[in-house]
Amino acid sequence: MSEQNELGRFLKSRRARIDPGQSGIEANARRRVAGLRREEVASLAGISVEYYVRLEQGRASRPSEAVLDAIGRALQLDADERRYLDGLARPRPSMRSPRPERVRTELTQLLGMMDRVPAMVINHRMDVLAWNRLAAQLFFDFESVTPRERNLARFGFLDADSKERFIDWQDVARATVGTLRLATSHHDDDEVLATLLGELMMKSEQFRTLWAGRDVKQRTHGSKRFRHPVVGELTLRFENFDLPGETGQRLVAFSPEPASPAASALELLAMWTGPSPERAEPVKSEEA
Repeated sequence: MSEQNELGRFLKSRRARIDPGQSGIEANARRRVAGLRREEVASLAGISVEYYVRLEQGRASRPSEAVLDAIGRALQLDADERRYLDGLARPRPSMRSPRPERVRTELTQLLGMMDRVPAMVINHRMDVLAWNRLAAQLFFDFESVTPRERNLARFGFLDADSKERFIDWQDVARATVGTLRLATSHHDDDEVLATLLGELMMKSEQFRTLWAGRDVKQRTHGSKRFRHPVVGELTLRFENFDLPGETGQRLVAFSPEPASPAASALELLAMWTGPSPERAEPVKSEEA
C-alpha cells in the first residue's frame, strides 16, 4: 500500500521544512536546497552521511530505535511524526485476511446511554462502527448508507454536504489526511485502507494536494465548528479515547461549553426527532 520508498520521501519533506538557523547551522546565499542538507541531518543525528543517504534511498533495513530517536530530534519531529517514522522504518509483520470489525455490546450500550452528547466508535480508517442518535444527527444519517459509506474521510472529501456541515472544512480536511497517513505506517497490509486512499486520490484533487504534503497528525482532543440545518452553528469540544484491547478503535465524544449557545443548540438537537437510533454494525473488510 505504501508508496515506493515512502520513508525517503518523508525524511526529505521533514528536512526541507527546517530553517537551518534554528538548528544552529549558519546559512548562506549559495544554498541550493530548502531546509537542511543530508549531511547536516547526519551530523545533527550523530550518524554517518553514508548511512543517512542509504536511509533516504531505501537501502538501509530496520534502523535501531536509538538511530530513529536521533533522526527524530535532528528533524524536530513531534510525537505523531516520530510514530510514523517508526512505522515506515520498522514495519510490523504482515497480518493477512483482516476480520470483520465488531464493537463490543457493552460499548454499544454505553453509546445509547450518552443521550446528551454525540458519540461514536471509529477505527483507523475512520469508518464509523457504532454511533448514538446525536452523532448521526450531527454528522449524517449513518443508518441510511452502507457500511462502506460510513466513513468520515469519504464524507469529508467526496460529499459536498461536508463543506456546509464543517465550518472550518480546510482544518478538518488536514486533520483527516494526517490521521490517515499515520494509519498507513501501522497498517501497511490493509487492503481496505489502500482502496480508500486510492478512491480519495482519484476523486479528490484537494485530498491529493494535502496527501502530497506528508503531514502526520493524530488529534486526540480539540474543538470543531458545525453548521447544522436544524439548530444552526455550534462549537463542540471533542475527545478521542483509544479502546484497550480493540486494535485501532477509538471512542469519540463531543461536548459543548456549559451554558453556551452550543449547549442550548445540542439540547434542541436532542429533542429533535431525527433518524438513526444508536446502533453498531460490523464493517466487513470486503465492504469497508
